[in-house]
Amino acid sequence: MRIVFALVFLFGIGIAGFAAYLAMEQFKGLQAQNRMLNAKAAKVVETTSVILAKTQLRYGQELRREHAYEVSFPKDAVPENAFTSMEELFGPEDDTPPRAVLRTVDPGEIISDRKVTRFGQDAGVSSMLNKGMRAFTIRVDVLTGVSGFLQPGDRVDVFWSGEQRGRPVTKLLMEDVDIIAIDQSADEDANRPTVARTVTVEVTPLIVATLAQAQASGRLSLALRGAEEEQIMGELLEVTQESMLGLQEEEVVEEVEEEKCFNTIRRELQVTRIEVPCP
Repeated sequence: MRIVFALVFLFGIGIAGFAAYLAMEQFKGLQAQNRMLNAKAAKVVETTSVILAKTQLRYGQELRREHAYEVSFPKDAVPENAFTSMEELFGPEDDTPPRAVLRTVDPGEIISDRKVTRFGQDAGVSSMLNKGMRAFTIRVDVLTGVSGFLQPGDRVDVFWSGEQRGRPVTKLLMEDVDIIAIDQSADEDANRPTVARTVTVEVTPLIVATLAQAQASGRLSLALRGAEEEQIMGELLEVTQESMLGLQEEEVVEEVEEEKCFNTIRRELQVTRIEVPCP
C-alpha cells in the first residue's frame, strides 16, 4: 500500500513539474514576442521634440522659459508650425527679446507660431496677419454686426447691399473671412458681448479694393459662420426684391419703328418728299 502511495505521489510531482515547465516555456515565448513587438514599434514610430505650455498663456502675455517645457512626440502627429526646441521658441541667448502671446494656449497644449508673435513684437494686429495678407476695417452696427456676438477668431461671410440699375440688391462678396479685431481689441478671450462699431478682417490686397468700393457704394453686413462650418458656395449669390418676393421681372419690349423711304423732288425753289417702297 505504501508503495502504491509513493508511486502516485511521485507521478503527481512529475505531472506538476511538467506543467510548470510548459508554463515557463510559454511565458518565455510571450516575453520574446513582446520584446520583438516593442522593438518593431520603436522602429516604426519616429519621435521629435515639441514645446508645451506649463500654464495657461493669455493674449498679450510676455512668454518666458518658465512657461514652457520640452517633450518627445510622434513626428507624424506634430501640428504644422509647432516649435520643436526651446532655442527656436526663446532664442539662443537670454537677452533675446521675448515673444508675446497672440491666442490663448491651455496647459499641455503644443505652442505654434500662430499662437505667439515674433521676437520683440507686441500682440498687435500687424503680428496676427499672415504673409501677403492685409487688414481691412468694416463699419458695422447692431444689425450688420450680428448683434455684438462677433469675436476675434470668428469667421464670417460678407454681404453687400446697394442699388444696381436703380433697383435694390444684395450680393455675397466674400466667404469664410477671418476676424482679427473688434473695435480696438484683438483679444480672442474677451467674452463680453458688445455692439461693435468696427470689425477688422484679414483679406488679400485685391479683396481690400473690392471691400473699399463696396463700403463706399452701399452697406456691408456680416453673417457669422459656425465653428465647424467648412462649406464654401464658390458662386455668386444675388438677391433682388423680385427674387425675394417670387415676382417675375417684366420684360421691356422696345417698339421698333417701321422704316420709311422717300424720294426728294426739287422744282425750282420747292422741295417735295414722296414716300416710296423701301428696297
